[in-house]
Amino acid sequence: MSTRTRLNLFIEPSHARRLEDLAAHRGVSKSSLVAAALASFLSPDAADQREAALARRLDRLSRQLDKLDRDQNILIETVAIYVRVFLTVSTPVPPAHQDAARAQGKQRYAQFVDQLARHLQRGRSLVREVHDEIYPDPYGLSAPEAFHDGEPVEGINGMPSTDEAMPAGSDTEGGGHA
Repeated sequence: MSTRTRLNLFIEPSHARRLEDLAAHRGVSKSSLVAAALASFLSPDAADQREAALARRLDRLSRQLDKLDRDQNILIETVAIYVRVFLTVSTPVPPAHQDAARAQGKQRYAQFVDQLARHLQRGRSLVREVHDEIYPDPYGLSAPEAFHDGEPVEGINGMPSTDEAMPAGSDTEGGGHA
């Protein structure tokens, strides 16, 4: 004789379908699934488990926000330093050379966009490279054998080679700004 109590419950049709599918998938009765779910929900440590899961999620979100803040600060400082240096060392372009300077600027911008696309397609991050240079990993946890989207990433800590860092045909000699 069973010591269980019979209950007649009304549930949403979608829940009934999911319950039936899960019972069939696991090869158990619907009653045993409902009993296990109810026992889990009513157990004294269920609230603690939910709280711990919530705390883990909040911790993960906090770390992600910290990383975004760090990356944003690196980008802001990078742009600010670049603008200061560019405005300090750039010489005005004489009116006779402005058309040539615009054409060269368009060409350089197109090369920049191409280089950026290649960099992003490889799954590399300049912010990560800068951060790794500033704060080297003493344990080698972000070494080249690190992974991005499940695939090994080459040279996370490595700086791009000269031909990769500066597009072909760019004017690097004498700091020339057209």
